[in-house]
Amino acid sequence: MRPLFFSLVFSLLISFSAMAQKEKGEDKKTSDPDSVGTVNSALLPTTMPLLLFDEEKEKEEKKEKKKKARKNIWFGVKTRKGVIQSEFRGQDIVELFNFTDAEITPDPYIRDIYWFDPGEKEIKTSGYSKEEGYLLHGPYERQLNEVVVESGMFYYGTKHKTWMLYDAKNVLQDKDHFSEGWPRESRITYYEQSSQTIEQIIPVQFGLEEGNYFYFYENRQVAVTGEYQYGEKVGLWTEYWNTGNTKAIRKREIQYQEEAYTKNFRPYIRAEWDKDGNLIYRKDS
Repeated sequence: MRPLFFSLVFSLLISFSAMAQKEKGEDKKTSDPDSVGTVNSALLPTTMPLLLFDEEKEKEEKKEKKKKARKNIWFGVKTRKGVIQSEFRGQDIVELFNFTDAEITPDPYIRDIYWFDPGEKEIKTSGYSKEEGYLLHGPYERQLNEVVVESGMFYYGTKHKTWMLYDAKNVLQDKDHFSEGWPRESRITYYEQSSQTIEQIIPVQFGLEEGNYFYFYENRQVAVTGEYQYGEKVGLWTEYWNTGNTKAIRKREIQYQEEAYTKNFRPYIRAEWDKDGNLIYRKDS
């Protein structure tokens, strides 16, 4: 009887051990970001970004600007004023801005979303959530030792209209034009101009590629995403399978330098997946 009892206990222990190892393996698989190519993406299913470079609209906005500035109403939205004072290398920096508590989801196509973090008293460009802070909306000005060195306008966290850059003597150095986060210099190609079906968006600022790059399939699904800095590809560029715009399945990820002008860096394929999202290749770290 006793040998039978110990045999039964031993069998149960083996079974529990096998189950634990299986669960551990499953946890490891699900925690592995490369185990499946299917990803949750704000870009898919997608609608094409609206590139409204409308000069007539701007003229009308200028007329309304003077009427509403005194009430802190910008683009039809009531805002609040904010001030951040700091010091850097012995120089006094002051940022004057407006912000809104409107619950707006930022455009996923735009790389830099500017928002005010009241907890850290800082303006940030990434990691925004409505629980953590407020989108900048309205005029912005940065002063260095009481001299204006930058000024512009924000629209729900994105740079909008004309932005001016000055030197320490308030002499104009450069200016750039935006439309809801898109640099006006951006190069855009279309599959079909009449329907505004975009083929690719190449962000250009000050004559160089700068910002998020997008290439689309003709059915408007995102095909390639990546980032440019100072005219060079940086970070992780991702290619997607054409799934008929139903879900996002990664096809290939290519790793570029993390920062522009990095010497002796050769881009490489980091990982690949098949059409079902199964991992078929990953470069060993």
